[in-house]
Amino acid sequence: MTTSAESNAERLLRISEQVAAKPTRRRTRFSWLTALIYVLLSLGAVIMIVPFVWMLLTSFKPGTELIDFAFLPKNPTLDNYFLVLTTSSFGRWYFNSLFIATVSTLSVAFFDSLVGYTFNKFEFPGKTIIFLGILATLMIPTEMLIIPWYNMSVQLGWHQGNMQYWGIVFPGVITAVGIFLMRQFFDSVPNELLDAARIDGMNEFGIFWRIAMPLVKPAVAALCIFNFIGNWNAYLWPLIIASSREFYTLPVGLSFFRGESTTQWEKIMTGASLATIPLLIVFILFQRQIIKGIALTGLKG
Repeated sequence: MTTSAESNAERLLRISEQVAAKPTRRRTRFSWLTALIYVLLSLGAVIMIVPFVWMLLTSFKPGTELIDFAFLPKNPTLDNYFLVLTTSSFGRWYFNSLFIATVSTLSVAFFDSLVGYTFNKFEFPGKTIIFLGILATLMIPTEMLIIPWYNMSVQLGWHQGNMQYWGIVFPGVITAVGIFLMRQFFDSVPNELLDAARIDGMNEFGIFWRIAMPLVKPAVAALCIFNFIGNWNAYLWPLIIASSREFYTLPVGLSFFRGESTTQWEKIMTGASLATIPLLIVFILFQRQIIKGIALTGLKG
């Protein structure tokens, strides 16, 4: 009995010592610098959010309320959404943008990764010159490339019929920025791991697809997200190459709600509100990859 009592006492003493040894939460000192940073960040958040909220609220306003410049709609209505979806080719424009952005993103994810892997893991004559030539294309403004793109599309018939989809997509099938980024990220893949796969008899494409690609998933995800957003918002090239309204993308189609004498702002705001849905879904699902991709892009050199 004495031994058990002592053991219980020792156990209680040990528990009390452990509880006492736990560090207490320190009170954080008030810092004017930290407060200023939070105020500036909050102000920046408000500046970024207010235009979006204004656009969303305007989509619920009838046309007669637009001249009042009131922030909240007095008589909220869904008529604008009904008119946009039923009296225009909005559904077709939506599909076009989704299809083009998806195809372009999948193409960039595959080809940019493949070319970046090749430049990083293989040696061949003229490798440095070819890579520098690819990087040099980044110094050419897109506006200067539109004329040769258009001439080539007309000569090959990519401006007519269903080939207009390919005419819109082909400038973004592979990108110099993506090649450069993926080449840098493949530095993190150990060459010893690839050599071990070769010894086991795996072919080169299998090594790329089954060994190297899974190790750079965050970089591929970031590249896909940025490319999808860029193609979803593309305006100038789809406007030039598409010869019929049914092949317009969403940004191009929305511009036709503005006429020479009148501008249907309620319809433009309604269409813009609907256009943000895929981008919001992409951000909500892949926000970790977006943040990680931005961080990795800044760290990799």
